[in-house]
Amino acid sequence: MAHFSFYRKSRIIKPIKVLELSEVDRLKLEKGYHNGPTHSFRIRCKSILLKSEGKSAPQIAEMLEVTVPTVYTWVKRYEENGIKGLETRPGQGRKPIMDCSDEEAVRKAIEEDRQSVSKAREAWQNATGKEASDITFKRFLETLVQDISV
Repeated sequence: MAHFSFYRKSRIIKPIKVLELSEVDRLKLEKGYHNGPTHSFRIRCKSILLKSEGKSAPQIAEMLEVTVPTVYTWVKRYEENGIKGLETRPGQGRKPIMDCSDEEAVRKAIEEDRQSVSKAREAWQNATGKEASDITFKRFLETLVQDISV
């Protein structure tokens, strides 16, 4: 009978890269962490602060519940662009189905049939070639009403 012994591969432990921050940069990041406009921006600021305190990317990822590559991406963006690099870039996220360019077509569709949202939505879809659910169409109508009343 063969005897197998399993050897644990030794890992070469790399030193943790510590970000050196000036006092001004640290204050900007702390302000961004406490008062940033979005949750994602605040978390990114926190990750850079943790990295400057000597935490490793895997430790930061675990603390902030993100992936290790995400932490490395944020550090790289910070090194390249400073705190501006931590902001969400334009063009990210899902694009709206309906926008201000649809306002006129929606108004015409509503004028044709004021009693039925489904019929008005169908008229709008036929006029624009776009598709939306009744719920999306109603939500757009609500924003139109709010814009009119403001």
